[in-house]
Amino acid sequence: MTVDKGDGDTDAHGGPVRHIPVLLREVLASLAPAPGETIVDGTFGAGGYTAAILEAGAQVIAFDRDPDAIAAGAAMVEASGGKLTLIHDRFSELLEHVEEASLDGVVLDIGVSSMQIDEADRGFSFMRDGPLDMRMGQSGVSAADVVNRAKVSDMTRIFGILGEERHAGRIAGAIETERQKARFETTRQLAGLIEKVSPRRPQDKIHPATRVFQALRTYVNDELGELAQTLFAAERALKPGGRLVVVSFHSLEDRIVKRFFQDRAGKASGSRHLPMVAEKVSTFTLTGKQPVTATEAECEINPRSRSGKLRAGLRTAAPAGKASADILPVPNLAALAAHGG
Repeated sequence: MTVDKGDGDTDAHGGPVRHIPVLLREVLASLAPAPGETIVDGTFGAGGYTAAILEAGAQVIAFDRDPDAIAAGAAMVEASGGKLTLIHDRFSELLEHVEEASLDGVVLDIGVSSMQIDEADRGFSFMRDGPLDMRMGQSGVSAADVVNRAKVSDMTRIFGILGEERHAGRIAGAIETERQKARFETTRQLAGLIEKVSPRRPQDKIHPATRVFQALRTYVNDELGELAQTLFAAERALKPGGRLVVVSFHSLEDRIVKRFFQDRAGKASGSRHLPMVAEKVSTFTLTGKQPVTATEAECEINPRSRSGKLRAGLRTAAPAGKASADILPVPNLAALAAHGG
């Protein structure tokens, strides 16, 4: 739950930080957990949000695709007296585990946890030399698979679109040249090449490898697709009056959440030159000014919180809308050639 939540203003894969749930006070204000309610924490991590929700008296169903997080949460389950259920699965599979219109709240904290960053053998951080992995669920295609097997054109798209890296083509070309000499196996091996190809300038605030690592992690875990699917699932799982609260940390993630809420809370736009467009039925009403960001005091305590953005909505009684790829701000890259070998 405490995350590498960096963006262009921070070193996204820097050193360890103790577990501090981002925007906790604001999350609880929007989520409003109460005794007798059932809340889903879609991103359990180290259990920061879950602990606070349990303290408020609500039942919690928490998801995490990382088996290490599930194992670490066993003590919290035991101490909860039956009020906490931990599920080892992706949060996009929400409706495989709960009934439609059964939840009072859903909270999502999007990103990679500090626990994952701090473990060198997980391969999320270039500040610690470890295997080039980055898989949250510890299975499937790894970052090393992408770097060693993907076409240059595919890597360019991944780095450029998901990482918003302006030197994507140059870095992808250099990777192709180097992998002909030796396979990329470690985080420092890849970061070292990027430093040579795109050296850090005095005015740069982040390490030159930051955006490439962000892009690889996002791609390997299909983070944008997972987020979009989860928003649609949460819409179906929430009761009328249920609260959906999402904290995101990168511009692409926030754009998905913003588009979802705009679509679900807005009206169809039209033109005076065209026939009238039917008014859309709102499935959410937005709560308060959005996005909510961290206070200066919180940013001083936890610098990673400064890129966090909270958006929230209140579920109406209207039937859930159709899922649509329109809320994705970038093309779906999940089926690129890296998966085919």
